[in-house]
Amino acid sequence: MNKYIHKSHNITVLIYHLVFPAKYRQAVFDEHVDKVLKDICLEIEKRYEIKFLEIGTDKDYVHFLVQSVPTYSVTKLVTMIKSLTAREVFRQCPQVKKQLWGGEFWSDGYFASMVGKHGNETMIGKYVKNQGREYQKLHSSHQLALF
Repeated sequence: MNKYIHKSHNITVLIYHLVFPAKYRQAVFDEHVDKVLKDICLEIEKRYEIKFLEIGTDKDYVHFLVQSVPTYSVTKLVTMIKSLTAREVFRQCPQVKKQLWGGEFWSDGYFASMVGKHGNETMIGKYVKNQGREYQKLHSSHQLALF
């Protein structure tokens, strides 16, 4: 379960459901790319005030359940996650760059929704699981360490 984040002058529990489609809706996510993506996200957690509560893929898009602090806007979170993951996936999985004709990894669009602490997190998790054809949960961590 997520926890409240205590800072010097505020206490927050900001959870976002983010969905990023791959460029051209290409089915680029396989077992190897999934592992690389999960590892990259866990490294992002160590450097930024972001906690990935859940990560899941469905061949052509990714669902993230992310907890963060109020100083990170949704746009900043999306930009940060997209840029860092794209760069590292292309570096560690050159076949993906070839499959996408050397272009971008993520499409320009995304879906973002705020999730409430009381009751909605489980509901969103079920919704994410039932969305796709071949949804596979890559990561789930509901213990938030203090930043």
